[in-house]
Amino acid sequence: MTLLLDDVTLTYPDGDGRLTALDRVGLSVPAGNLTAVVGPSGSGKSSLLAVAATLVTPDSGRVVVDGVDVGRLGSGDKAALRRDRIGIVFQQANLLPSLTAAEQLEVMAHMAGRPRGAARTRALELLDAVGLAGQAGRRPHQLSGGQRQRVNIARALMNEPAVLLVDEPTSALDHERGAAVLELLLRLTRERGTATVLVTHDRTHLDSADHAVTMVDGRLAEAAVH
Repeated sequence: MTLLLDDVTLTYPDGDGRLTALDRVGLSVPAGNLTAVVGPSGSGKSSLLAVAATLVTPDSGRVVVDGVDVGRLGSGDKAALRRDRIGIVFQQANLLPSLTAAEQLEVMAHMAGRPRGAARTRALELLDAVGLAGQAGRRPHQLSGGQRQRVNIARALMNEPAVLLVDEPTSALDHERGAAVLELLLRLTRERGTATVLVTHDRTHLDSADHAVTMVDGRLAEAAVH
């Protein structure tokens, strides 16, 4: 499995006690597959993504990313793993306003120490892959909401991650643009061979996923797909 969460428990301080955000969660996502996670607000979905992204260390259990047991890594190695093997698509695109679409991607390659020329070539290839051919020189204010989210997705793929974590990517889009973004994520998951986890509030997305789970009170269960 490219992404594995094995018996993961995560708690936070809560007054005199502790609040359980993840309760013995198990999740495995193979390469080229998309798993959708739905659940009410406060159910633990954001905590699940944070643990999978190596941003938060669980109290117990194992997190394995692309064959690497995260629990055995120091903070520097975790940061390198996150940079090189994990792509994160945030709910809001959070693009830098002064940079063009291509430059948003090139910054990621620069952080990874990749040559400038190769970074430019890959940035243009990815923008083409997400349907933004010819838009490389545009800045965020010149793009629609759907286009900005596509740049967000392309940026997450810039360093060829094994794992793609996607947080509510269609919440700020209308139904048509949201459906197009979901279709794009599915296609890229197959083509790029990523293990993709999609957190969403929209249960219609479950029909397209390879696997669907519901999170309630920090626990995962198989989702009912209608």
